Amino acid sequence: MTLLFWAIAFFGEAPVQDTVKLEPVEVYAPALDLYAQGQKVIAFEAETLQAYAARSLGDLLQEKSPVFIRQYGAGMLASPSFRGTSAGHTAVFWNGLPINSPSLGQSDLSILPVEAVDGVQLQFGSAGALFGNEAIGGSLHLSSESDFGKGFQAALSQTVGSFGLFNTSFSGGFSSNKSTLQGSQSPQSTLQGFETLGGLSGRFRKSFSAKTRLYRQFANNDFPYQDLSQAGTPEVREDHAQVEQLGLVQDLAWNLSTKDQLKAAVWWQKSDREIQPPMGSNTQDLQSDESIRAVIDYFRFGKQATLNLKSGFVQDRQHFNGSLNQTRQFLLAADYDAEVGEDWRFKAGARATVARGDLSTYTATDQRYEFYQSARWEGLEDLSLSLNLRQYAYSDGFEPFLPSLGADWGFWENGKNSLLLKASIGKGFKLPTLNDRFWQPGGNPDLQPEESLNGEIGLNWRKTGDFSLDQSLTYYRMQVDQWIIWLPMGSVWAPQNIREVKNQGIEYQGNAEWKTGRWDWKMGLAYTYSRALDLTTEPSHPRQLPYTPEHQANGNLEAEFGGFSLNLSSFFVGQRAIGTGNARVMDAYQIWNAGLSFSQLKWGKASFPLRFQVLNLLDRDYQVLYLRAMPGRSYQLNLTIHL
Repeated sequence: MTLLFWAIAFFGEAPVQDTVKLEPVEVYAPALDLYAQGQKVIAFEAETLQAYAARSLGDLLQEKSPVFIRQYGAGMLASPSFRGTSAGHTAVFWNGLPINSPSLGQSDLSILPVEAVDGVQLQFGSAGALFGNEAIGGSLHLSSESDFGKGFQAALSQTVGSFGLFNTSFSGGFSSNKSTLQGSQSPQSTLQGFETLGGLSGRFRKSFSAKTRLYRQFANNDFPYQDLSQAGTPEVREDHAQVEQLGLVQDLAWNLSTKDQLKAAVWWQKSDREIQPPMGSNTQDLQSDESIRAVIDYFRFGKQATLNLKSGFVQDRQHFNGSLNQTRQFLLAADYDAEVGEDWRFKAGARATVARGDLSTYTATDQRYEFYQSARWEGLEDLSLSLNLRQYAYSDGFEPFLPSLGADWGFWENGKNSLLLKASIGKGFKLPTLNDRFWQPGGNPDLQPEESLNGEIGLNWRKTGDFSLDQSLTYYRMQVDQWIIWLPMGSVWAPQNIREVKNQGIEYQGNAEWKTGRWDWKMGLAYTYSRALDLTTEPSHPRQLPYTPEHQANGNLEAEFGGFSLNLSSFFVGQRAIGTGNARVMDAYQIWNAGLSFSQLKWGKASFPLRFQVLNLLDRDYQVLYLRAMPGRSYQLNLTIHL
């Protein structure tokens, strides 16, 4: 199919189209968009996020990205693995605020619903210089968007489905008219929600935007499965995997003047789960997770510069069988981003984080200070370079600097076709978590930080016309040293810096769009080959890391006509070793999903998009992790009312 894409692209023709030149209007862009040259970045479209609104970020990434998600069952812990690294090597941000647990060093994607955010972006490879601690394998960026000039908007969504699924969400917001800028202003520093009028002058009027989201997700998860722990593998029904989640997200934004904007966001959620036991176990564990996250941003926009002041707070409370573990994080950050001349852009900033853990076996506090600088050069029309540096100061030491260097080179363009070469190299860095250092018994306060070196090179090909294409092929190579692993030390488990891992692989992604008659078609294909080898015990005969597939792929095909669309998608996960010796290997599996939707149901100004989905269409019996049952075929029906 990939070869077919390339063949059709070169021989296909596009019709002549009239074009209208528009004045560029840009909004403030974060570091991911400005200083990540040479790095692979994936941004999910709004349509994709809407289709997954009633599901988790774990589901979205497993089915629509090259990221492998280690799932412990339906609605249970879901942790990401970027390019063969562990969950602790993935930095997760919400509106620029790091939200990984300071005690565990990771986030559970099963309790991060897609409907709580407006944007999801993935960055691949070591990016410690750009995003800080934990960004060794990659980073996940969640964001909220502020709309201005939209007046009142509201939506109510209801999803029902198999195995007791019953999800409800409401969103409502109000935004006043757009503000009018006085005088001219650089497009790169235009404030979100402002209109750019070139050199015209006008009056300024303060504007305000507010958006509220409420959601409840519930599932009995009483699905049948084949119990491999019993003789004859009889079919049994899961009776201890119920999940309930409540959440509230509040976003606020004020345009205070032509140069000043204030944004605030709060995200509260609470999840209660019966922890699904592995096959053969009768445990009845209960877990409750409650989080509150808050962030405030102040922006001061100049003609060619932007000042951002950020303050954030994250509190996580977890009750496991009645035992309370609680962590808090406080963050203060400031950075200054400026254009210098026509070719250069610079950014400098600092970030301070204080974390406190009050857990069942210890109480500890951690302080970290980071200083970062970035530069981007665009001296040639088709070439851009970026250099990023970050310095760490923490309670037990000082890291002189983490560098990264990247380049984007659009070296060929011929009518409808263009080729872009991307290359980058960078270091990653991860401090031991609070649990690694202070858990009793077993914590090791003498642990060293994990470090990585990552390089990648990629080729992106785009073709426009009747049959449009966007394809990329990336080769990456990574080395992770001082990898922390918990091992038995007599009767106690303790962490040690003993694992050395070498990762390399190839990632392909391709998207195509075309039209036949009145039907619009979209196709997406992705494949990942990943070798994540443990060099610790047998350097001459290294083995693949446990639960790390060498082969992974996903694809989708969608046809749309007059608001009616059909979708067929699939994802494949190859064999995975269960233990470090690779003595036992789990079977590969491929899951198919199908859906249909209709978006043209209307009554006055109200619209009623309707969506129906079948998950695991072929009723495949599979496991992601050993003896962790997953549901078979299931159905979901969603109705949303937009006012």
